[in-house]
Amino acid sequence: MTSRCPPRTFLLDLEVWLRRTGSGAEVNATLLNVLIGGAAAYGLTVGALYLLQETLLFPRGATSVPVYGLPERAERVELLSAEGDRLVGALAPARELSRGLLLGFGGNAWNADDLLVFLARRVPDHDVVVFHYRGYPPSGGRPSEAALYADALRVHDWAVRRLAPRRVVAFGASLGSAVAAHLAARRPLDGLVLVTPFDSIEAIAAERYFWLPVRALLRHPFRAAEQLRGLDVPAAVILAENDRVVPRARSEALIEALVRPVLVATVPGAGHNAIYDREEFDRLLAEALRAVETVGPSRLRDPAPRHGSAVDPVGGHGARPLTAR
Repeated sequence: MTSRCPPRTFLLDLEVWLRRTGSGAEVNATLLNVLIGGAAAYGLTVGALYLLQETLLFPRGATSVPVYGLPERAERVELLSAEGDRLVGALAPARELSRGLLLGFGGNAWNADDLLVFLARRVPDHDVVVFHYRGYPPSGGRPSEAALYADALRVHDWAVRRLAPRRVVAFGASLGSAVAAHLAARRPLDGLVLVTPFDSIEAIAAERYFWLPVRALLRHPFRAAEQLRGLDVPAAVILAENDRVVPRARSEALIEALVRPVLVATVPGAGHNAIYDREEFDRLLAEALRAVETVGPSRLRDPAPRHGSAVDPVGGHGARPLTAR
């Protein structure tokens, strides 16, 4: 997309024309100054958004301290990314007979430990694994769309090797829905549970900042619908009625891309973040997990991941279980 800033040649031609008119010199000069000032302000805005987009998209400081301690029997785990960055997460074993593995991918401002606690309390019959995104303390490195995608594969492969689960379901909330979608496109999953998902960050930003060349500036478009289009995996979607972060149209665009939407439900009166405080959400989460499970039989999995392994076998240098906290 070309920039909307007035070209320099246009401004120079305008200045020459104004000078040749010979009348209204002060008005002409004021007009010229306004045009030049507006172009400069527009350029500064574009530049600032380009430089600050990672800070806006990945607010790492907002999630540095968890609100809750890890559940009893939870195990702290560390992996290494392909670039050698430290990835920190945790495994909470099922409190009942395990029906499978639930991989959690939170929003961009949800501490991973808190997400693990949230899921483990509500889903007692699944082993739950959640990791801090790369660059989100205590994980190292810098966050990016590519990094989050690569690390999701690495976490999945480690967890499947470690637990050999009969079923694997990914839970993705907000930004995490795009990460879960990418994982589903590259690893065999038994289901997806997507909360306040979107078709792409690119589409949301293009609508919100319609006066900016967003599609040319954005380095992390997170095109979730593109990942899921044509993918035969059961998916449950839970929406917030009063979502002011993800427009309804963007969630509906993702739903249209699903091949097997087994549940689409809305929590009445809930906002993008407040949805998790509603009892109705807990009920829908349980219903979503049942829905993705009942569409097809459980299957034993080959412990070797498809599409190539992204992590060393358990016991190698790629994974280091730590003592429970």
